[in-house]
Amino acid sequence: MATYNLALILENPSEEAEFLLVKQNPPPKFGIEEYDTFVDFDLWDLPSTKLDLEEGELESSSIVIEGLERTDLGKFDVESAISKVLEQVGFKVNDGGEWRFLKLVEEAEFGPGLPVHRVYIVGKLLPENQNLPELCKWMSIQSCLSLLVDVKKSSDRVGPLVVLGLINDSAQSSEKVNTALHYQEYPPGVIIVPMKSRTAKPFHTTNLVIFAPESVKNESEDYNFVAHGDALIVDPGCRADFHEELLKIVAALSKKLVVFVTHHHGDHVDDHWSLGHISVSGGEDICIGGQRLNIIFAPGHTDGHLALLHVKTHSLIVGDHCVGQGSALLDIDSGGNMADYFRSTYKFIELAPHVLIPMHGRVNLWPKHMLCGYLKNRRTRELSILEAIENGAKTLFDIVADVYSGVDRSLWYHAASNVRLHVDHLNQQNKLPKGFSVDTFNCSLIAFGEKVGKIEPK
Repeated sequence: MATYNLALILENPSEEAEFLLVKQNPPPKFGIEEYDTFVDFDLWDLPSTKLDLEEGELESSSIVIEGLERTDLGKFDVESAISKVLEQVGFKVNDGGEWRFLKLVEEAEFGPGLPVHRVYIVGKLLPENQNLPELCKWMSIQSCLSLLVDVKKSSDRVGPLVVLGLINDSAQSSEKVNTALHYQEYPPGVIIVPMKSRTAKPFHTTNLVIFAPESVKNESEDYNFVAHGDALIVDPGCRADFHEELLKIVAALSKKLVVFVTHHHGDHVDDHWSLGHISVSGGEDICIGGQRLNIIFAPGHTDGHLALLHVKTHSLIVGDHCVGQGSALLDIDSGGNMADYFRSTYKFIELAPHVLIPMHGRVNLWPKHMLCGYLKNRRTRELSILEAIENGAKTLFDIVADVYSGVDRSLWYHAASNVRLHVDHLNQQNKLPKGFSVDTFNCSLIAFGEKVGKIEPK
Protein backbone atom coordinates (compact mmCIF):
# COMPACT_ATOMS: atom_id res chain seq x y z
CA MET A 1 0.00 0.00 0.00
CA ALA A 2 1.17 3.50 -0.84
CA THR A 3 -0.01 6.89 -2.01
CA TYR A 4 1.23 8.32 -5.31
CA ASN A 5 2.31 11.77 -6.44
CA LEU A 6 2.94 12.98 -9.98
CA ALA A 7 6.02 15.08 -10.75
CA LEU A 8 6.29 16.78 -14.16
CA ILE A 9 9.61 17.36 -15.87
CA LEU A 10 8.79 20.14 -18.33
CA GLU A 11 11.66 20.59 -20.77
CA ASN A 12 12.61 23.99 -22.16
CA PRO A 13 11.73 24.07 -25.89
CA SER A 14 14.67 26.43 -26.51
CA GLU A 15 17.28 24.67 -24.37
CA GLU A 16 17.07 20.89 -24.17
CA ALA A 17 19.19 20.61 -21.02
CA GLU A 18 16.88 22.83 -18.97
CA PHE A 19 13.66 21.96 -17.13
CA LEU A 20 11.08 23.94 -15.20
CA LEU A 21 11.30 24.42 -11.46
CA VAL A 22 8.67 26.03 -9.24
CA LYS A 23 9.28 28.02 -6.08
CA GLN A 24 7.70 25.97 -3.29
CA ASN A 25 5.22 27.44 -0.85
CA PRO A 26 6.64 27.56 2.68
CA PRO A 27 4.56 26.40 5.66
CA PRO A 28 2.17 29.01 7.09
CA LYS A 29 3.61 31.55 9.51
CA PHE A 30 3.05 31.24 13.24
CA GLY A 31 1.78 34.78 13.69
CA ILE A 32 4.39 35.25 16.44
CA GLU A 33 7.21 37.66 15.62
CA GLU A 34 9.92 35.70 17.44
CA TYR A 35 9.35 32.64 15.26
CA ASP A 36 8.38 34.36 12.01
CA THR A 37 11.71 36.20 11.88
CA PHE A 38 13.43 32.84 11.24
CA VAL A 39 12.79 32.18 7.55
CA ASP A 40 14.09 29.26 5.49
CA PHE A 41 15.73 30.05 2.18
CA ASP A 42 13.74 29.68 -1.04
CA LEU A 43 13.16 26.10 -2.16
CA TRP A 44 12.79 25.17 -5.85
CA ASP A 45 11.50 21.84 -7.10
CA LEU A 46 9.60 20.13 -9.90
CA PRO A 47 5.87 20.96 -10.10
CA SER A 48 3.86 18.10 -8.61
CA THR A 49 0.48 17.01 -7.27
CA LYS A 50 -1.25 14.01 -5.72
CA LEU A 51 -2.38 11.24 -8.07
CA ASP A 52 -6.00 10.29 -7.49
CA LEU A 53 -7.70 7.08 -8.54
CA GLU A 54 -9.86 7.25 -11.66
CA GLU A 55 -13.50 7.56 -10.67
CA GLY A 56 -16.03 5.41 -12.52
CA GLU A 57 -15.23 3.67 -15.77
CA LEU A 58 -11.88 4.44 -17.40
CA GLU A 59 -12.26 6.83 -20.32
CA SER A 60 -9.92 7.32 -23.24
CA SER A 61 -7.42 10.07 -22.49
CA SER A 62 -6.82 13.08 -24.71
CA ILE A 63 -3.15 12.93 -23.65
CA VAL A 64 -0.93 10.22 -25.07
CA ILE A 65 1.85 9.32 -22.64
CA GLU A 66 4.51 7.13 -24.22
CA GLY A 67 5.45 4.17 -22.02
CA LEU A 68 2.61 4.52 -19.53
CA GLU A 69 0.88 1.49 -21.03
CA ARG A 70 3.76 -0.68 -19.76
CA THR A 71 2.99 0.26 -16.14
CA ASP A 72 0.17 -0.54 -13.73
CA LEU A 73 -0.69 3.15 -13.30
CA GLY A 74 -3.80 2.97 -15.48
CA LYS A 75 -6.04 3.08 -12.40
CA PHE A 76 -4.96 6.67 -11.73
CA ASP A 77 -6.39 9.82 -13.29
CA VAL A 78 -3.07 10.89 -14.77
CA GLU A 79 -4.60 13.36 -17.24
CA SER A 80 -6.33 15.37 -14.50
CA ALA A 81 -3.10 15.39 -12.47
CA ILE A 82 -1.13 16.72 -15.46
CA SER A 83 -3.76 19.43 -16.02
CA LYS A 84 -3.59 20.39 -12.34
CA VAL A 85 0.21 20.65 -12.38
CA LEU A 86 0.21 22.72 -15.58
CA GLU A 87 -2.32 25.11 -14.05
CA GLN A 88 0.10 25.64 -11.14
CA VAL A 89 2.66 27.02 -13.57
CA GLY A 90 0.27 28.98 -15.76
CA PHE A 91 -0.13 26.55 -18.68
CA LYS A 92 -2.79 24.26 -20.14
CA VAL A 93 -2.63 20.72 -21.48
CA ASN A 94 -2.60 21.93 -25.09
CA ASP A 95 0.50 24.03 -24.32
CA GLY A 96 2.50 20.80 -24.14
CA GLY A 97 3.80 18.63 -26.94
CA GLU A 98 4.91 15.04 -26.47
CA TRP A 99 4.61 13.25 -23.12
CA ARG A 100 6.49 10.20 -21.91
CA PHE A 101 6.65 8.16 -18.73
CA LEU A 102 10.14 8.36 -17.21
CA LYS A 103 10.05 6.22 -14.05
CA LEU A 104 8.43 5.36 -10.76
CA VAL A 105 10.44 6.04 -7.59
CA GLU A 106 9.26 4.08 -4.56
CA GLU A 107 9.77 5.81 -1.23
CA ALA A 108 11.72 4.11 1.54
CA GLU A 109 9.90 2.98 4.70
CA PHE A 110 10.22 6.15 6.74
CA GLY A 111 6.80 5.96 8.40
CA PRO A 112 4.55 6.50 10.14
CA GLY A 113 1.83 6.10 7.56
CA LEU A 114 2.01 4.94 3.98
CA PRO A 115 5.03 5.59 1.77
CA VAL A 116 4.65 8.19 -1.00
CA HIS A 117 5.74 6.88 -4.40
CA ARG A 118 6.57 9.39 -7.16
CA VAL A 119 5.60 9.04 -10.82
CA TYR A 120 7.80 11.08 -13.18
CA ILE A 121 6.44 12.16 -16.56
CA VAL A 122 8.43 14.22 -19.06
CA GLY A 123 6.85 16.79 -21.34
CA LYS A 124 8.07 19.57 -23.60
CA LEU A 125 6.29 22.89 -23.86
CA LEU A 126 5.53 24.13 -27.35
CA PRO A 127 7.98 26.80 -28.61
CA GLU A 128 5.48 29.65 -28.33
CA ASN A 129 5.17 29.12 -24.55
CA GLN A 130 8.19 31.03 -23.34
CA ASN A 131 6.68 33.46 -20.83
CA LEU A 132 7.09 31.96 -17.39
CA PRO A 133 5.21 33.03 -14.25
CA GLU A 134 7.32 34.82 -11.66
CA LEU A 135 7.52 31.76 -9.43
CA CYS A 136 9.02 29.55 -12.16
CA LYS A 137 12.47 29.33 -13.75
CA TRP A 138 14.50 27.13 -16.07
CA MET A 139 17.40 25.22 -14.56
CA SER A 140 19.79 22.49 -15.66
CA ILE A 141 21.14 19.51 -13.75
CA GLN A 142 24.48 21.29 -13.41
CA SER A 143 22.96 24.49 -12.02
CA CYS A 144 20.93 22.43 -9.54
CA LEU A 145 24.03 20.51 -8.46
CA SER A 146 25.90 23.74 -7.76
CA LEU A 147 23.15 24.70 -5.28
CA LEU A 148 23.00 21.23 -3.75
CA VAL A 149 26.61 20.19 -3.20
CA ASP A 150 28.49 23.48 -3.01
CA VAL A 151 26.13 25.25 -0.67
CA LYS A 152 26.46 28.88 0.28
CA LYS A 153 24.74 29.50 3.59
CA SER A 154 22.16 31.99 2.25
CA SER A 155 21.63 30.49 -1.22
CA ASP A 156 18.47 29.09 -2.79
CA ARG A 157 17.76 25.40 -2.29
CA VAL A 158 16.74 22.57 -4.62
CA GLY A 159 14.18 19.99 -3.48
CA PRO A 160 14.18 16.18 -3.51
CA LEU A 161 11.95 15.66 -6.57
CA VAL A 162 14.72 16.98 -8.84
CA VAL A 163 17.35 14.88 -7.12
CA LEU A 164 15.38 11.62 -7.00
CA GLY A 165 13.98 12.04 -10.50
CA LEU A 166 16.92 13.41 -12.46
CA ILE A 167 20.17 13.98 -10.61
CA ASN A 168 20.68 10.62 -8.90
CA ASP A 169 20.50 8.81 -12.24
CA SER A 170 23.10 11.07 -13.83
CA ALA A 171 25.46 11.53 -10.86
CA GLN A 172 28.35 9.21 -10.13
CA SER A 173 29.33 10.89 -6.90
CA SER A 174 28.64 8.07 -4.46
CA GLU A 175 28.92 4.34 -4.21
CA LYS A 176 25.69 2.43 -4.70
CA VAL A 177 24.28 0.93 -1.52
CA ASN A 178 24.32 -2.85 -1.41
CA THR A 179 20.89 -3.50 0.05
CA ALA A 180 17.50 -4.85 -0.96
CA LEU A 181 15.87 -2.14 1.18
CA HIS A 182 14.49 1.03 -0.36
CA TYR A 183 16.66 4.02 0.44
CA GLN A 184 16.86 7.71 -0.41
CA GLU A 185 19.76 9.83 -1.58
CA TYR A 186 19.02 13.46 -0.88
CA PRO A 187 20.93 15.73 -0.98
CA PRO A 188 23.36 14.06 -3.42
CA GLY A 189 25.91 12.06 -1.44
CA VAL A 190 23.71 11.82 1.67
CA ILE A 191 22.15 8.35 1.69
CA ILE A 192 19.38 7.41 4.13
CA VAL A 193 18.38 3.77 4.68
CA PRO A 194 15.47 3.27 7.11
CA MET A 195 16.07 -0.02 8.95
CA LYS A 196 13.75 -1.83 11.37
CA SER A 197 14.73 -1.06 14.95
CA ARG A 198 13.53 -1.29 18.56
CA THR A 199 12.34 2.29 18.51
CA ALA A 200 9.23 3.80 20.09
CA LYS A 201 5.90 4.08 18.32
CA PRO A 202 4.68 5.49 15.98
CA PHE A 203 8.00 4.78 14.26
CA HIS A 204 9.34 1.34 13.36
CA THR A 205 12.69 2.23 11.77
CA THR A 206 15.89 4.13 12.47
CA ASN A 207 17.54 6.00 9.61
CA LEU A 208 21.01 4.68 8.85
CA VAL A 209 22.78 7.64 7.23
CA ILE A 210 25.70 6.90 4.89
CA PHE A 211 28.41 9.11 3.42
CA ALA A 212 30.62 7.40 0.84
CA PRO A 213 32.01 10.09 -1.49
CA GLU A 214 34.39 9.47 -4.32
CA SER A 215 37.79 11.07 -3.94
CA VAL A 216 37.25 14.82 -4.12
CA LYS A 217 39.23 17.95 -3.33
CA ASN A 218 40.61 17.44 0.15
CA GLU A 219 39.12 19.85 2.69
CA SER A 220 41.52 18.76 5.43
CA GLU A 221 44.27 21.30 4.82
CA ASP A 222 43.00 23.90 7.29
CA TYR A 223 41.32 21.65 9.86
CA ASN A 224 42.51 19.42 12.69
CA PHE A 225 40.27 16.39 12.21
CA VAL A 226 39.43 14.06 15.08
CA ALA A 227 38.90 11.17 12.62
CA HIS A 228 39.55 10.37 8.95
CA GLY A 229 37.86 7.76 6.78
CA ASP A 230 36.68 6.80 3.31
CA ALA A 231 33.05 6.23 4.37
CA LEU A 232 30.85 7.05 7.34
CA ILE A 233 27.69 5.50 8.77
CA VAL A 234 25.53 7.19 11.41
CA ASP A 235 23.47 5.34 14.04
CA PRO A 236 23.62 1.63 13.07
CA GLY A 237 20.84 0.69 15.49
CA CYS A 238 18.80 -1.84 13.49
CA ARG A 239 17.28 -4.95 15.04
CA ALA A 240 19.29 -8.18 15.22
CA ASP A 241 17.34 -9.71 12.32
CA PHE A 242 18.61 -6.87 10.10
CA HIS A 243 22.28 -7.28 11.06
CA GLU A 244 22.94 -9.37 7.95
CA GLU A 245 21.55 -6.58 5.78
CA LEU A 246 23.68 -4.06 7.67
CA LEU A 247 26.74 -6.25 7.14
CA LYS A 248 26.09 -6.26 3.38
CA ILE A 249 25.91 -2.46 3.37
CA VAL A 250 29.10 -2.07 5.41
CA ALA A 251 31.03 -4.67 3.38
CA ALA A 252 30.32 -2.76 0.15
CA LEU A 253 31.65 0.55 1.49
CA SER A 254 35.20 1.81 1.21
CA LYS A 255 37.77 0.13 3.45
CA LYS A 256 38.30 2.72 6.16
CA LEU A 257 34.89 3.10 7.79
CA VAL A 258 34.00 5.58 10.53
CA VAL A 259 30.91 4.98 12.69
CA PHE A 260 29.24 8.02 14.29
CA VAL A 261 26.66 7.63 17.07
CA THR A 262 24.36 10.54 17.98
CA HIS A 263 23.49 9.02 21.38
CA HIS A 264 23.52 5.75 23.28
CA HIS A 265 19.93 4.48 22.90
CA GLY A 266 19.60 0.92 21.61
CA ASP A 267 17.70 1.91 18.48
CA HIS A 268 20.75 3.98 17.44
CA VAL A 269 23.67 1.80 18.41
CA ASP A 270 22.59 -1.80 18.77
CA ASP A 271 25.18 -4.54 19.47
CA HIS A 272 28.93 -4.04 20.09
CA TRP A 273 30.17 -0.98 18.21
CA SER A 274 32.28 0.41 21.04
CA LEU A 275 35.45 -1.59 20.34
CA GLY A 276 38.00 1.16 19.85
CA HIS A 277 36.21 4.50 19.99
CA ILE A 278 36.99 8.21 20.06
CA SER A 279 35.12 10.31 22.61
CA VAL A 280 33.90 13.66 21.30
CA SER A 281 32.07 16.53 22.94
CA GLY A 282 31.19 18.86 20.07
CA GLY A 283 33.21 21.28 17.96
CA GLU A 284 35.37 18.55 16.39
CA ASP A 285 35.51 17.82 12.67
CA ILE A 286 35.54 14.51 10.80
CA CYS A 287 37.04 14.08 7.32
CA ILE A 288 35.28 11.52 5.08
CA GLY A 289 36.60 11.13 1.56
CA GLY A 290 37.95 14.67 1.71
CA GLN A 291 34.65 16.12 2.91
CA ARG A 292 34.17 17.85 6.26
CA LEU A 293 31.50 17.03 8.82
CA ASN A 294 31.22 19.14 11.96
CA ILE A 295 30.21 17.54 15.29
CA ILE A 296 27.72 19.61 17.30
CA PHE A 297 27.04 19.16 21.00
CA ALA A 298 23.25 19.16 21.26
CA PRO A 299 22.02 17.95 24.69
CA GLY A 300 18.33 17.85 25.50
CA HIS A 301 17.06 14.48 24.32
CA THR A 302 19.89 13.00 26.41
CA ASP A 303 22.77 14.69 28.20
CA GLY A 304 25.40 13.58 25.68
CA HIS A 305 23.35 13.96 22.51
CA LEU A 306 25.24 14.99 19.35
CA ALA A 307 24.35 16.27 15.89
CA LEU A 308 26.38 16.28 12.68
CA LEU A 309 26.57 18.95 9.97
CA HIS A 310 27.68 17.94 6.46
CA VAL A 311 29.36 21.13 5.34
CA LYS A 312 29.18 20.72 1.53
CA THR A 313 25.39 20.23 1.48
CA HIS A 314 24.65 22.05 4.76
CA SER A 315 22.58 19.04 5.83
CA LEU A 316 22.03 18.71 9.57
CA ILE A 317 21.67 15.22 11.09
CA VAL A 318 19.80 15.91 14.33
CA GLY A 319 19.61 12.46 15.94
CA ASP A 320 16.46 12.34 18.08
CA HIS A 321 16.28 16.08 18.72
CA CYS A 322 13.56 16.10 16.04
CA VAL A 323 11.48 13.37 14.45
CA GLY A 324 9.69 13.18 11.12
CA GLN A 325 6.24 13.48 12.71
CA GLY A 326 5.12 14.78 16.08
CA SER A 327 7.43 15.77 18.94
CA ALA A 328 10.64 14.12 20.09
CA LEU A 329 10.65 12.53 23.54
CA LEU A 330 13.24 13.68 26.06
CA ASP A 331 14.74 10.83 28.11
CA ILE A 332 14.66 11.98 31.73
CA ASP A 333 16.52 8.81 32.80
CA SER A 334 19.46 9.66 30.51
CA GLY A 335 19.96 13.30 31.38
CA GLY A 336 17.17 14.70 29.22
CA ASN A 337 16.79 18.37 30.04
CA MET A 338 14.32 20.99 28.79
CA ALA A 339 16.64 23.98 29.18
CA ASP A 340 19.34 22.15 27.21
CA TYR A 341 16.77 21.23 24.59
CA PHE A 342 15.78 24.87 24.06
CA ARG A 343 19.43 25.94 23.80
CA SER A 344 20.22 23.19 21.28
CA THR A 345 17.16 24.15 19.22
CA TYR A 346 18.31 27.75 18.97
CA LYS A 347 21.79 26.53 18.08
CA PHE A 348 20.33 24.55 15.16
CA ILE A 349 18.28 27.56 13.99
CA GLU A 350 21.40 29.73 13.93
CA LEU A 351 23.16 27.13 11.75
CA ALA A 352 20.44 27.72 9.10
CA PRO A 353 20.64 24.18 7.66
CA HIS A 354 19.34 23.58 4.14
CA VAL A 355 17.78 20.25 5.11
CA LEU A 356 17.17 18.58 8.46
CA ILE A 357 17.64 14.82 8.78
CA PRO A 358 16.02 13.11 11.80
CA MET A 359 16.81 9.51 12.66
CA HIS A 360 13.13 8.58 12.56
CA GLY A 361 10.89 9.65 9.68
CA ARG A 362 11.35 11.73 6.55
CA VAL A 363 13.81 14.57 6.02
CA ASN A 364 12.42 18.04 6.68
CA LEU A 365 12.75 20.69 3.98
CA TRP A 366 11.83 23.64 6.21
CA PRO A 367 14.29 23.30 9.11
CA LYS A 368 13.87 26.71 10.73
CA HIS A 369 10.10 26.42 10.61
CA MET A 370 10.18 22.93 12.12
CA LEU A 371 12.52 23.98 14.92
CA CYS A 372 10.42 27.06 15.71
CA GLY A 373 7.36 24.81 15.78
CA TYR A 374 9.08 22.68 18.39
CA LEU A 375 9.85 25.76 20.49
CA LYS A 376 6.27 27.01 20.22
CA ASN A 377 4.68 23.65 21.06
CA ARG A 378 6.89 23.04 24.09
CA ARG A 379 6.30 26.55 25.42
CA THR A 380 2.55 26.10 24.95
CA ARG A 381 2.71 22.79 26.82
CA GLU A 382 4.76 24.39 29.60
CA LEU A 383 2.19 27.16 29.98
CA SER A 384 -0.62 24.58 30.27
CA ILE A 385 1.37 22.74 32.97
CA LEU A 386 1.94 26.01 34.85
CA GLU A 387 -1.78 26.81 34.56
CA ALA A 388 -2.69 23.40 36.01
CA ILE A 389 -0.33 24.04 38.95
CA GLU A 390 -1.76 27.51 39.51
CA ASN A 391 -5.23 25.92 39.57
CA GLY A 392 -4.22 23.63 42.43
CA ALA A 393 -2.51 20.57 40.90
CA LYS A 394 0.23 19.43 43.27
CA THR A 395 1.19 15.89 42.24
CA LEU A 396 2.41 14.33 39.03
CA PHE A 397 -0.91 12.54 38.55
CA ASP A 398 -2.88 15.76 39.11
CA ILE A 399 -0.91 17.59 36.43
CA VAL A 400 -0.92 14.77 33.86
CA ALA A 401 -4.65 14.13 34.36
CA ASP A 402 -5.35 17.83 33.79
CA VAL A 403 -3.01 18.60 30.88
CA TYR A 404 -3.35 15.25 29.06
CA SER A 405 -7.03 14.59 29.82
CA GLY A 406 -7.77 14.03 26.13
CA VAL A 407 -4.91 11.59 25.63
CA ASP A 408 -5.18 7.80 25.92
CA ARG A 409 -4.03 6.66 29.39
CA SER A 410 -1.59 4.21 27.81
CA LEU A 411 0.47 7.27 26.80
CA TRP A 412 0.41 8.93 30.21
CA TYR A 413 3.69 7.34 31.29
CA HIS A 414 5.58 9.16 28.51
CA ALA A 415 3.54 12.28 29.25
CA ALA A 416 4.64 12.07 32.89
CA SER A 417 8.29 12.17 31.84
CA ASN A 418 7.52 15.29 29.82
CA VAL A 419 5.72 16.94 32.75
CA ARG A 420 8.65 16.24 35.12
CA LEU A 421 11.05 17.92 32.70
CA HIS A 422 8.78 20.95 32.32
CA VAL A 423 8.29 21.30 36.08
CA ASP A 424 12.07 21.18 36.52
CA HIS A 425 12.44 23.84 33.79
CA LEU A 426 9.81 26.05 35.44
CA ASN A 427 11.63 25.67 38.75
CA GLN A 428 14.94 26.69 37.14
CA GLN A 429 13.24 29.86 35.87
CA ASN A 430 11.63 30.57 39.29
CA LYS A 431 8.18 30.49 37.68
CA LEU A 432 6.50 28.01 40.03
CA PRO A 433 3.89 29.45 42.45
CA LYS A 434 5.09 29.90 46.03
CA GLY A 435 2.57 27.38 47.35
CA PHE A 436 3.81 24.59 45.07
CA SER A 437 6.20 22.13 46.77
CA VAL A 438 8.76 20.54 44.47
CA ASP A 439 9.50 17.96 47.21
CA THR A 440 5.83 16.93 47.36
CA PHE A 441 5.75 16.72 43.58
CA ASN A 442 8.87 14.52 43.47
CA CYS A 443 7.47 12.23 46.17
CA SER A 444 4.35 11.65 44.07
CA LEU A 445 6.15 9.74 41.29
CA ILE A 446 5.55 6.26 42.72
CA ALA A 447 1.91 7.02 43.45
CA PHE A 448 1.50 8.11 39.84
CA GLY A 449 2.39 4.64 38.60
CA GLU A 450 -0.05 3.05 41.02
CA LYS A 451 -2.89 5.32 39.93
CA VAL A 452 -2.33 5.02 36.18
CA GLY A 453 -1.91 1.24 36.32
CA LYS A 454 0.80 -0.97 35.00
CA ILE A 455 3.73 1.05 33.67
CA GLU A 456 4.94 -0.08 30.28
CA PRO A 457 8.60 -1.22 30.30
CA LYS A 458 11.04 0.98 28.40
